[in-house]
Amino acid sequence: MTRTWCITTVTDAARARIALARLAAVSGLPAVERARLASAVSGRLRQCLTKGGTWLLTLDTSGSTAGTARLHAVLTPSADASADGEPPWEVTVSWPEAGGASAVGSVPADPAGPADPPALAEALLGADEDTAVVLDRLAEQEELVAFHREELHQTNQGVLALHAELDAAGRAQREAFAAERAARTEAENARHRLTFLADASAVLTASLNHEEIVRRLPELLVPTYARDVDVWLFDDEDDPRGPTSHPAAAVRAVRTGRPQYAADHPGGLPGVDDHPPSALSPTRPLLCVPLLTRRAPLGVLTLSPPGERWDPDDAVMLIELARRAGIALDNARRFEHNRDIAETLQRALLTELPATPGLSLAARYLPATHGLNIGGDWYDAFRQPDGSLITVIGDVTGHGLHAAVMMSQLRTALRAYAVDGGSPGRLLTRLHRFLHHLQPDLYATAVIARLHPDEPTLTWAAAGHPPPVLRLPDGRVRTLDAKPGAMLGIPLRQDIADHTERLEPGSTLALYTDGLVERRAQGIDPGIERLAAALGSFGSRELEADLEGSADRILHPLLSDSERDDDVCLLLCHLHDRSIPGALRPSGGHRGAEQGHE
Repeated sequence: MTRTWCITTVTDAARARIALARLAAVSGLPAVERARLASAVSGRLRQCLTKGGTWLLTLDTSGSTAGTARLHAVLTPSADASADGEPPWEVTVSWPEAGGASAVGSVPADPAGPADPPALAEALLGADEDTAVVLDRLAEQEELVAFHREELHQTNQGVLALHAELDAAGRAQREAFAAERAARTEAENARHRLTFLADASAVLTASLNHEEIVRRLPELLVPTYARDVDVWLFDDEDDPRGPTSHPAAAVRAVRTGRPQYAADHPGGLPGVDDHPPSALSPTRPLLCVPLLTRRAPLGVLTLSPPGERWDPDDAVMLIELARRAGIALDNARRFEHNRDIAETLQRALLTELPATPGLSLAARYLPATHGLNIGGDWYDAFRQPDGSLITVIGDVTGHGLHAAVMMSQLRTALRAYAVDGGSPGRLLTRLHRFLHHLQPDLYATAVIARLHPDEPTLTWAAAGHPPPVLRLPDGRVRTLDAKPGAMLGIPLRQDIADHTERLEPGSTLALYTDGLVERRAQGIDPGIERLAAALGSFGSRELEADLEGSADRILHPLLSDSERDDDVCLLLCHLHDRSIPGALRPSGGHRGAEQGHE
């Protein structure tokens, strides 16, 4: 069914609006959709009236199908309207049918009726009813929106609380990570300090030269732990810098025995006393640490920080290093003092070999290259009343001052016993008893040889000592390895036997200590063979002419292998060959520890 209205005035528009509302209501269009349709058509009609002219509103319900109602509205301008040619405005509404097609067909030809007041009032009330339905629906939606708004608000509050908890957890985690990093950094710094302290202590204690220790201290500390380092030793008389001024804090450190910190700000260093800045260095802090020993302070270690100030843990480490440096310096001073005494004693005991007609003598003594350069190796040569020459070489066990003192006592005792005469074996037997009663816990080895230029025999005896080596005039070399006696001083009664060898003119006898021939990895026999080979490489004329030079040339191949752990002593005795010109010239002499082997 189709209805058409001509609209020219407002009244026409109102009647068409009323007819549209009635038709929609009769057709069963829901109130909300009916209000929406009426509002849309009313708004369009107002636009048409503004433009003027005649407009045609056509309502078509013929498109309805079974179960579905359809209302199609078209608003077009008439041919005389000023808006002629504009496209029509149309709207279509479909909804489930409630009243059926018969209801639509029962609508009168003019559903709006006359435009009298009752009709208008009825249409107005009908519009109000639709508006009330729309408002009710709107209220429901507002309540629903309010409900969802509250839900959203509660959800937002929960999200905000969750975010706050996550933020707090994040801060706690960051703080934990920062604390862990700080702890790891502190542990790494502590490890570096301990490693440095251990390495520096090893360097300082490895040297027994106090000047070397003083030189190494600045090298160890600058620039990581100090910018400048000064070592003030009280009794360092050989300081090339001469008298110098020292900070008041250094003097106070000596008097109190406590570390002192001089600066224009408190140091905050544990165990350290604070003082005003030093007049000698007012612009930089100074840490003055006494170098303490078991007896008295040796000096003061004065340092300036590598930056503005020291870390307290670094200061604790530096104080401990100064303590260890003091002990190292004290040990070095003690070692140097004992070494000087021992070397003085040893040089005093190095025998000036006697000049004996028909015999040449040459001796060498070389201290070990490790430890205290003094030991118990010794040699001696002296004349007996019958004109014979006693030569002796020995080795007291141990090193140091004690061994040197015992060596001197043995040397003195041997000379005293030799005044009464006696063979080499008898002299060694008496030395054995002397040493056993004098020092029961000290032992020695020795070999004594007696030569007489006018007798063709060599008498010798050994007590636990490497055997003598004899070079014959024809160049052959023999090791005199007849059974020796036991070591001197052992708790054993013994009578050491003599041995004799025919000694021809031009023969050379070599007495030596085990430091010359013994090596840990090889033993002693290969060394004796090398000595025999070296002695056999000389000719008789060479030995006659220069026994001193021959001694040096014998030592050179035997000692060129490495550093020595033991002292070396060599005594050469050469019987002149009267058939060689100049052979009757006596000779004697020695080279001791102060010259050594070139």
